[in-house]
Amino acid sequence: MTIAVVDYGVGNLFSIKNALERIGAGPELVTEPEELAGFEGVVVPGVGSFGRCMRRLSRFEGALRQALEAGTPILGICVGMQVLFDRSEESPEEGLGWISGDVIRLPDSVLVPQMGWNTLTIKREVEILDGISDEDFFYFVHSYACVPMDRSVLAATTDYGIEIAAAVSRENLFAVQFHPEKSGEKGLHILENFVRLARC
Repeated sequence: MTIAVVDYGVGNLFSIKNALERIGAGPELVTEPEELAGFEGVVVPGVGSFGRCMRRLSRFEGALRQALEAGTPILGICVGMQVLFDRSEESPEEGLGWISGDVIRLPDSVLVPQMGWNTLTIKREVEILDGISDEDFFYFVHSYACVPMDRSVLAATTDYGIEIAAAVSRENLFAVQFHPEKSGEKGLHILENFVRLARC
């Protein structure tokens, strides 16, 4: 099989699918939970509000957990990263709770949303960031930021007046706050890393 992109009615599915096609990943949009079984990797996109994403993603929760427990690499993007956490200040809905922590609104001291290019600071070496260096630029669009309880999951941060979790990694679970599919060659390189991990 190939890479599944979870189509739960939210997210910039076609730009992600197009980016994966560019790197030869052979992505497939998956609209039903039972279709997730057997894929080499799973991408969970997300745009808009945390609550809306969780309401629509909830029917995939069991299938996604099965994939995670089976060791299938999973990549969350933007709000697809935020839903991995326990809860968000944006909405009353509970998150998946796969990473302990909260999602908080960016402070009034900065321009909200963060929209545009920003650099990363690599916190630790993880396979998803192979070939990515400090100060590489990636494209962000978000008003909320993840705050993991266990900082050891942090793979990279970005500076936006405050330190923001830009990438997290734990075993076969990966997530990025920025949009790799909109981040030029460096973003495609991250997707290539994910596909390589999925095919190991």
